[in-house]
Amino acid sequence: MQYEHLEVNIEGAVAWVTLNRPERLNALNPKMIAELTAFFGGLRASSPVRVVILRGAGRAFCAGLDLKDFQSGGARKSVGEMLEFQRKVRDIMIAMRRCPQPVISIVNGSASGGGFALALASDIRLATTDARMNASFIRLGLSGCDVGVSYFLPRMVGASVAAELMLTGRFLHAQRALALGLVSHIGTPDELEAEAAALADEMLRATPLGLQLTKDALGIAIDANSLEAVIALEDRNQVLCTQGEDFAEGVAAFLEKRAPRYGAPR
Repeated sequence: MQYEHLEVNIEGAVAWVTLNRPERLNALNPKMIAELTAFFGGLRASSPVRVVILRGAGRAFCAGLDLKDFQSGGARKSVGEMLEFQRKVRDIMIAMRRCPQPVISIVNGSASGGGFALALASDIRLATTDARMNASFIRLGLSGCDVGVSYFLPRMVGASVAAELMLTGRFLHAQRALALGLVSHIGTPDELEAEAAALADEMLRATPLGLQLTKDALGIAIDANSLEAVIALEDRNQVLCTQGEDFAEGVAAFLEKRAPRYGAPR
């Protein structure tokens, strides 16, 4: 697929996806929204891409919805039209969570509103030292709960911090995000690209099925109603992983102290 506002580079089994509207701080317009949904929605278990690294071009990760573009139509939108648009934005986050591939985000500079949601929908977040994130919706006359943020944030930082950020729209800066465990590392853009590449390389040492089922189980475990339910899922996934040839190759590679040679994802 040809993209206008995304730059997608495939390196081996890793897709480097760059939000590419730097002149607008990578703000989300309808075209970028559609392209993000198409990219993440198009990833399948059989895709040659096994890990995705998401980043922003220029000095920001994503400034959220492009309000100038949104208001350029002039006429006020109806409730039905607004609901349709709202669902298009939230579909990005759902596609990111549903795709089998782990998503690593490099949050550089501002990640506001929908940009914050993109970071939260990722599996791993890395942040530059100047990164700042906020649920900006409430500062725009909207509810602070939008496009999945009220689902992700309390689960990641706890109810009190989530309420603080969502009721005020305050910015969360890199150092505090690291202390809260919301991001895994902070550093310069070059350092974080190297760290993202290293993480992806380590993930690729897992079998394709094992990597996919780990992301799947982690997502389900957050909402599981009991320890027994989570363990039952883990039991099922482990048995599934033992049934393919990749399991034998993984064990052999570990014992022989070499890189595994897995078959194509299926």
